[in-house]
Amino acid sequence: MSVFCHPDFDQHELVAFKEDEASGLRAIVAVHSSRLGPATGGCRMFAYADEHAALADVLRLSRGMTYKSAMAGIPLGGGKAVIIGDPAQHKSRDLLLAMGDFVQGLNGAYVTAEDSGTGVSDMAVIAERTRHVSGVVKGESGGGDPSPTTAYGVYQGIRAAVRFRFNSDLKGVRVALQGVGNVGYHLAKFLVDEGADVLVADINTRNIDRAVSDLGVTPVALSDILSADVDVLAPCALGGAISEASVDDIKATIVAGAANNQLDTAEMDAALMSRGILYAPDYVINAGGIIDVYYQTQGQRDQEMLREHVDHIGNCLTEIFERSAKTGQATGAIADAMAEEIFKGPGGAQRAA
Repeated sequence: MSVFCHPDFDQHELVAFKEDEASGLRAIVAVHSSRLGPATGGCRMFAYADEHAALADVLRLSRGMTYKSAMAGIPLGGGKAVIIGDPAQHKSRDLLLAMGDFVQGLNGAYVTAEDSGTGVSDMAVIAERTRHVSGVVKGESGGGDPSPTTAYGVYQGIRAAVRFRFNSDLKGVRVALQGVGNVGYHLAKFLVDEGADVLVADINTRNIDRAVSDLGVTPVALSDILSADVDVLAPCALGGAISEASVDDIKATIVAGAANNQLDTAEMDAALMSRGILYAPDYVINAGGIIDVYYQTQGQRDQEMLREHVDHIGNCLTEIFERSAKTGQATGAIADAMAEEIFKGPGGAQRAA
């Protein structure tokens, strides 16, 4: 299938492929839009079933980054990278160096950062070959893991959704987290500290054990987490959790989580609304990480300033919820329209800054 005919191709500015036989690297970089600024997004490493699945993921993720940056009010464009392979088995120093060469060869068209399957130490290796990388520890003044900031933004988004739907705080609210990795663990801590009753599931038993031991959360079978009898469902793993097969099983009245591309198809947005479920659009609620990355690229690590910016996620979601209630449109469609007005409209970069 031609990239141009791919169902997830959305007038992307650049789609680049790289294979390095010596290191085993097989990677794709997609730049959706640089209208607001340099295309920035994480580098995901995952054992995709095949290259077609990897291409679909990178196209959807890079598009989501464009919308995410626009709604976050930062002058960055949308890009993403995926490495095909199991990070536990196939990641190596040589592979990461080859990835750095790949990013460097794009001449600044794409700025990479950590994502699922990669971390701060991996970005440090990639940075040996390219300056177009964020999320690298550089001392107190800049760099580092944006996962806690992503989690904080999702926490603020859940607070906003609970206030809108129940007119209450988080005390006693039941939340089911699908995934308690880097972001999910920090999110669970924020929720527990606020008095929420947190259920967790994860494909990695070590993540479950850590969350149960440290935070006192309740473990649930992975097969049962989407249908758990809770107030809030928070997908915090890979995308596609809300699908035609799963949407009718959801008992929660709010879906608000950290995962990208939580909806398997755009139609799931309206399907959730038809069931009376309030959906917090993923690229709005999980924007804390890219906000953090932007501050890193500016050499700005004022934590109070960063927190104030991320706090705005709750206000943005409340506006989306209110527009949805007033117009009858699904929340995802409203968020898309708001984002497109920013990055497609005249003076988009200035409006995002």
